[in-house]
Amino acid sequence: MKKLTLHIIATLIILSLALSACGTQPPAAAVSENVVSTNEVVAEGRLEPIHATSLSFQARGVVEKVLVKAGDTVKQGDVLVRLANAGGAEAQLVIAQNAYDSLLRMENGDRAKLWQVYMDAQIARAAAEKKWEDVNVDTIEDNIEDDKAAVEDRQQDLKDAQEEFDKYKDLDKDNAKRKTAKDDLENAQEDLNQAIRDLEATMRDRDEFKAAYDAALGAEAEAKYQYEISLDGPNADQLSMARANLEAAKDALSSYVLTAPFDGIVAEVNVKVGEQVGTDTRAVSVADFSSWIVETTDVTELEVVKLSAGQKVSLVPDALPGLTLKGTITDISQAYTQQGGDILYTVKVRIENPDPALRWGMTVEATFLDASQ
Repeated sequence: MKKLTLHIIATLIILSLALSACGTQPPAAAVSENVVSTNEVVAEGRLEPIHATSLSFQARGVVEKVLVKAGDTVKQGDVLVRLANAGGAEAQLVIAQNAYDSLLRMENGDRAKLWQVYMDAQIARAAAEKKWEDVNVDTIEDNIEDDKAAVEDRQQDLKDAQEEFDKYKDLDKDNAKRKTAKDDLENAQEDLNQAIRDLEATMRDRDEFKAAYDAALGAEAEAKYQYEISLDGPNADQLSMARANLEAAKDALSSYVLTAPFDGIVAEVNVKVGEQVGTDTRAVSVADFSSWIVETTDVTELEVVKLSAGQKVSLVPDALPGLTLKGTITDISQAYTQQGGDILYTVKVRIENPDPALRWGMTVEATFLDASQ
């Protein structure tokens, strides 16, 4: 309607000037009416939030909870409304999520743990290797030979002491020679025991470091093996099936639970607790009012060719005639609609200086400024 009014005004001005030129009267004073440039396009549009949607359930049921009201701020994923029969779907989702997570733990957390075990095993092996390298094996072997010789000497001493004691063993226990022979036998046995302990200690100096090194090598090899087989991850078919089951469970739950698809404001709530709803019930509307766009309703095929993305636009809401907004074309539809014989295209304009007084659905007059000026 506004576009037609501007054309009529322009036509009347042209006719008036023509009639004045044909008369005998002096030329009329210049008309102060602002005329739209022939390269400018004027259109009407509708004010829309940058993101907006109306949510409906995908299944029939009775509303169990309404967790929001109009004007509430919500975050993506927040539950808005749920039906009474959502419990079974939630249980299935928990099962599917746990199954999927258990496979991913092998892919992520368990692999990290196995890597750490492998690194620790390398450190332990290096330390054991250093200790074994520091051992002077030749010296220890010489000491072992000396200790073995000492053991043999003590064994001979014990044998000699035993033979000496045997000479007097049948004498009275208080006999001085028998007592001396017995004491020598006991001392010889203690000396042999000590020589054996010394030999064992010297052998441990050699064997414990070698054993520790061998054990560290084995632990490192096992840790490496466990880490390398983890690189293959869980069975691909199992993971794919678990992911498919999880997505199916999410889809099933979405039939009974409505969640916010993005951060925004609850614009409208059309259901209440205890109400029977179906797939045709528009339950909740959510919008992101942080930014606004205008979608035109009457840009024709003759006008759309004058427009391009990035072009500047002046916008005036019908309800706020004293407010002028600045905008930029963000998108021009490739598809068209036909209305009353006209071919129309939708042009989207993003508002650069939004005003708190703007409301969803307001009619806006958009003047697409001449890009050549």
